[in-house]
Amino acid sequence: MSRRRTGLTAILAVAAAALAPAGALGGARSSSGHTVVLKNLRFHPASLTIHRGDTVTFSWQDGGTEHNVTFRGFHSRTQGHGSYTVRFTHSGTFNYRCTIHEASGMRARIVVH
Repeated sequence: MSRRRTGLTAILAVAAAALAPAGALGGARSSSGHTVVLKNLRFHPASLTIHRGDTVTFSWQDGGTEHNVTFRGFHSRTQGHGSYTVRFTHSGTFNYRCTIHEASGMRARIVVH
């Protein structure tokens, strides 16, 4: 086989791999979305395990009671309704809290693999 044909074959193989669905060739998995609900002065669930690259949507459903979500390097605005989405790009354990209701036990954690 000529060098030119060998080079073309390699280029086509790389292009085919780039277009394959995530995980089809044993590579990276696609990211997933998760939800944490703020309700009854708690985070539900209180502990969540996810993969690096996944997103977590924090959803305020506590009848207008204002909360925030605060953890290492992140602080949401204080609000009573709506949602906020965060993509976790680093592995680790992220302990978070509502600074308004922390004394009432409004704390939780996300473990990112």
